[in-house]
Amino acid sequence: MSVVKSSLAKYQEDKLLPLLGQVRLHLLYKASVHGFTAAAFHGRCDKQGPTVIAAYNAAGFVFGAYTSRDYTQGGEEVNDNMAFLYSIKAGAETLIVKGISGQNNFIDGATGPNFGGLLFLHGDKPALQSNPGTGFNFQGAEMYGDDLNLTELEVYRAEALETLLVNPWRKMQWTAERRQELKQSIIDYMPDIKTVHQARVLMVGPVGAGKSSFFNSINSAFRGNMTSQAIAGTGGTSVTTQFRTYTIKAGKGGETIPLVLCDTMGLEENAGLDTDDLVTILNGHIMDRYQFSTNAPLVEGAPGYKKQATLNDVIHCVAYVIDTDKVSILSEKMMDKLVLIRKKANQLGIPQIVLLTKVDEACSHVAGDLKNLYRSVYVQQKARQLSGSLGIPLNNMVPVKNYCEDLELELETDILLFMAVEKMLNYADNFFENQVSHDKGRKDVPDLYRGQSFD
Repeated sequence: MSVVKSSLAKYQEDKLLPLLGQVRLHLLYKASVHGFTAAAFHGRCDKQGPTVIAAYNAAGFVFGAYTSRDYTQGGEEVNDNMAFLYSIKAGAETLIVKGISGQNNFIDGATGPNFGGLLFLHGDKPALQSNPGTGFNFQGAEMYGDDLNLTELEVYRAEALETLLVNPWRKMQWTAERRQELKQSIIDYMPDIKTVHQARVLMVGPVGAGKSSFFNSINSAFRGNMTSQAIAGTGGTSVTTQFRTYTIKAGKGGETIPLVLCDTMGLEENAGLDTDDLVTILNGHIMDRYQFSTNAPLVEGAPGYKKQATLNDVIHCVAYVIDTDKVSILSEKMMDKLVLIRKKANQLGIPQIVLLTKVDEACSHVAGDLKNLYRSVYVQQKARQLSGSLGIPLNNMVPVKNYCEDLELELETDILLFMAVEKMLNYADNFFENQVSHDKGRKDVPDLYRGQSFD
């Protein structure tokens, strides 16, 4: 799976959130996925700001601790007057335990989370060390049902609910004139190389991030009504099982715009699109409608392999499609896959952008009014976080909203979609401009590939 999921039941989350104030929870660490070790915990939770622990045991308790301090492994004993312990059990009142006055209640060491009275991941195992009276007073039966063995441990960052910037971090024109201007500039686009007629953009990202929905949304915006040509879904496995290339017409029966969007299987930690297949796509060797195999990547000579790849077949721009609200909880394996893809694309000189999808689901202010997008502190933070993780500049982060539940087109949604396409075309131009002519100044073949296979 591409996203690590919370184990908190709805009723447990409803009881926990009021203890924390006006915050939203973002899962940083899940022991069953990342490991029941102090090193795994610190690798994902250090310097993350206020956090809350959710520990689970077979007795049916969810219990843990909150601290407003960073984990830094500084070795200091800290008196965090905002720290507390809690315990949630179905059918019982929520237990809240404040720290003992005058005592340090948070030890910032290299062990698992240590709150004096409770030490999680004791001995790098799914276990708890309990010392009531050290930092906190409590009864083991009330706190964890006298069961010191853990079935799960999660750590969440407690982020303040979204606020709005006074000045937007990007300036926008939310007008019908701007929408038409963007739309026309896309229709009028011409690649910088005469032998290439359409920019070819590959969409790649985790399952459920919205790749197919993005194509459907772009198609709808150009057509003038809702369409659903690409199959989109919301499950945990990829709905797209083929390599598909999609063209778009400027209105029903209109001319094809100079853009080809290429869709692939979604990325998964231990399944989904094979990175070897992705390199074959980048090099233009996979045919449209090739059915991906879960057993082995496509090899030269096999059905679906295109031996003679031209500049029209290679990918001119890669668009990573990432759910904005899932940025903080992308697994380490998923990030490793994305970074590997980035390195492969860099080696081929292919420009890359990031489409941050579902911005309306990520921020309530944006859900209320899409024009708040570039005033959203939360969306800006997610863009910056992903920029740092992937090594892609912030100005290559392009937030969009897909048409998923809508029945009618909206001005603001169209503008964001058209801006994303314009960015793709501009970056495809960068790819073309970087190709060196081999015949009196003509730009026909990438210098990188001249005289050799695209592999």
